[in-house]
Amino acid sequence: MEFEEIFTVHVQINNTIKLTNHEGDSVIMISFKGHVSGEYFTGEILDGGVDTQIIGRFGDRHTLSARYMLQGKDYTGEQCSIYIENNGHVNNKLKHPLFRSYPKVITNSKSLAFLNDDILIAEGLPTESGLDIKIYRLMN
Repeated sequence: MEFEEIFTVHVQINNTIKLTNHEGDSVIMISFKGHVSGEYFTGEILDGGVDTQIIGRFGDRHTLSARYMLQGKDYTGEQCSIYIENNGHVNNKLKHPLFRSYPKVITNSKSLAFLNDDILIAEGLPTESGLDIKIYRLMN
């Protein structure tokens, strides 16, 4: 299988809210901002982006579900918006990347309409200022 990088979401963490539960799963909600760079799209993360992580009582499970909206320009120069719902699991065996996830994308860009249906995968990589999320599509 061959993958093509679509763009990178450069995440800067704003705030973290924790619910620690000693009798079961715990929850962390992380609000964030940032920008996006890439060959297909450049833009900004709009207010309201949040990543909700559920961590198993014994540390055996760690899921993530991030939802956020982007605004910017597609590769043709047209203004557009992109919604991303990114779900995945943290795998403690991975060192680099920190996690892999499976984004669902909805966009109003005619040029990027292929993203609405393509199979996508993402990787989260640590940076000095937060986290880079590289989003790839499976090539046919």
